Amino acid sequence: MSDSAADPDRTDPEPTESDPTETVDPSELTDEEWRDRLSEEEYRILREAGTEARFSGEYVDHDADGVYRCGACGTVLFDADTKYDSGCGWPAFYAAEDDAVTTHRDTSHGMRRTEVRCANCDSHLGHVFEDGPKPTGKRFCINSVAMAFDDE
Repeated sequence: MSDSAADPDRTDPEPTESDPTETVDPSELTDEEWRDRLSEEEYRILREAGTEARFSGEYVDHDADGVYRCGACGTVLFDADTKYDSGCGWPAFYAAEDDAVTTHRDTSHGMRRTEVRCANCDSHLGHVFEDGPKPTGKRFCINSVAMAFDDE
């Protein structure tokens, strides 16, 4: 017997579309739920490690105060103050928020790169390179589709 059947005064909330700024527990989501939650393009990039075309993303030339969140689970990934124009064709940041991302060796496409994933939901975000500006020397090239922006 469900809880609502046990309590006749209880009303269950109406289902809503997913909100990428609302943090979710990714361990509770099945692959089917990820597919329902994300658009086809978001799923291809975030869950299947795809990439968007260079200079096509919404946040390539974006310049505003705020934070960039994971498009899959809502975790804060980057502060807008760390974004810079690297000319690479994807939004670039010189630093991620503490413990927000993990990195992994990526040898796909015959290249040696360092993949960046969300530490909370393990979604693919992009890649990081060691040719960025001071103070970190990092260039996090992140797919716009993999992020949501919250202005301040």
